[in-house]
Amino acid sequence: MTNLLVLGGSGRTGSPVLQEAAARGHQVRALVRNPDAVQAPAGVELIQGTPANIDDIRKAAQGTEAVISVLNNSRASDNPWAKPVSPAHFMTDAARDTLTVMSEQGISRIVLASTQGAGDDWAHLNPLMRAFIKASNLKVGFADHDGLDAAVRASGADWTLVRAVALSDKPASGPVKAAERGSGRPGMRVSRADFAGFLIDAVEKGAWIRQAPLVWNARG
Repeated sequence: MTNLLVLGGSGRTGSPVLQEAAARGHQVRALVRNPDAVQAPAGVELIQGTPANIDDIRKAAQGTEAVISVLNNSRASDNPWAKPVSPAHFMTDAARDTLTVMSEQGISRIVLASTQGAGDDWAHLNPLMRAFIKASNLKVGFADHDGLDAAVRASGADWTLVRAVALSDKPASGPVKAAERGSGRPGMRVSRADFAGFLIDAVEKGAWIRQAPLVWNARG
């Protein structure tokens, strides 16, 4: 059992992280803006605050042993042309502040949700996809993912950047495959439930430390 701090627990990927972590018996604390709006499983402690405020992170992190971050740079809708809602450097700034707090409080382990195409994975994307990203508002989120990637790699933490292929809301279907680029051809999608399970597995097993695996469902 691990005392976990989850950032982004109220989101579409964060919700299955809370569910799965609690089901596995971990002590889970989530930093959320509006606890009344979050349907968290029994036993999950909701701390009101925002990852945009380092003092809120400090408060939420006290007594925890590892961090799972599923923060994302949001847009007004899933439409790639939709206007960005989050500050341009939301994930990057939150990651830097979280790493600062972890250093202050002696927390070494952090697992973060990332995406294919972030950081050094950009060169592996199809040229048409890269052109589409640059022409749409997706470029804002990708730039933030790049900043997050750089900030985490520059830290002394035991980090894992888990890069998802396209996320789906389908139920967990497993199995999940993971590989660093160049060691296999990835699938097209991964369910949020299976992705959440992989994030928690990485904490439990101490796996993929200082690596950035790409993950996908082997079927479907």
